[in-house]
Amino acid sequence: MRSRPLTRLLTAVVCAAGMLGVAGLSGCSSSTASSSAKLTIGFSAWPGWIPWQVAADQGLFKKNGLDVELKWFDVYTDSINALATGAIDANSQTLNDTLTSVSGGAKQTVVLVNDNSTGNDKIIAREGINSVGDLKGKKVAVEQGTVDHYLLLLALAEAKLTEKDIELTPMATDAAAAAFVAGKIDAVGAFAPFTTKALERPGSRPIATSAEFPGAIPDHLVFKAEVVKNNPQAVQGMVNTWFETVAWIKANRQQAMDIMSKRGGVSVKEYEDYDSGTSIFTRKQNLDAFTPGTTPQHLNHQARLASDFLMNTGLAKNQPNLDGLFDDTFVKAVKE
Repeated sequence: MRSRPLTRLLTAVVCAAGMLGVAGLSGCSSSTASSSAKLTIGFSAWPGWIPWQVAADQGLFKKNGLDVELKWFDVYTDSINALATGAIDANSQTLNDTLTSVSGGAKQTVVLVNDNSTGNDKIIAREGINSVGDLKGKKVAVEQGTVDHYLLLLALAEAKLTEKDIELTPMATDAAAAAFVAGKIDAVGAFAPFTTKALERPGSRPIATSAEFPGAIPDHLVFKAEVVKNNPQAVQGMVNTWFETVAWIKANRQQAMDIMSKRGGVSVKEYEDYDSGTSIFTRKQNLDAFTPGTTPQHLNHQARLASDFLMNTGLAKNQPNLDGLFDDTFVKAVKE
């Protein structure tokens, strides 16, 4: 689970959007979306999700026949619980968190890939530790169950090490970054903006990042399965709105920056700080991700790997059921 606070973790989704070439998606408004569709959608401070505020401010939900209540969560994990308990209709969340909920019995469906983390999650080490292999026997802090815990295990495996080869110190991400800066631990797994905090320690540097593990940390729009079944027109309207929103951001960069930085409670400059750490997905990238396969770009492959992580760490008691978890119907129906 990734706890994403209201801070400058917000990356330049606008810069990423500028490379999408999605101007032609402005025509993806759906005439099939139900005019009476009412949805409560959860989101929190992460660059792959903050564009929903642009959609609200620019009337794009209404344009697509939707009555949407955007519910902002200061604490990301609260949004996970809200979807799992049925308090909201859909949420913006990571694949790992979706799998955890599914393992616990929740019926959820992934209908859209917002982005992949491509550098905003990092393993940062003190001076003198130059590689992941150097972590052997060292004290490493990470928030258990988070995507950064997952990143740590991926990096250790690549270095032919396991969690047993290090002294794992479970801590909340903010506390872990502070402990690292204070010299109490040797390395830390963290996401932005806590990466910035951790790097305040003199001589510290990243020894592994999510950029080195493409596709490992995808972020999605996830619906209650019953909503997908009972109101597919509304789900289609949401997916259409997303691509139309990204196109609007590309065409109105400065105005979009103002909206998104305001929603996050940060300055525009702060919003731009992480411009390379998140990759917003195009429609084609969505379709490629939804297609079954055995490479890092494929969601079914990443889901199997993440499920193994959850089971092996005891974070999930039951193997998540992947049947029907991914539904590309709505991305396929978006008109270019």
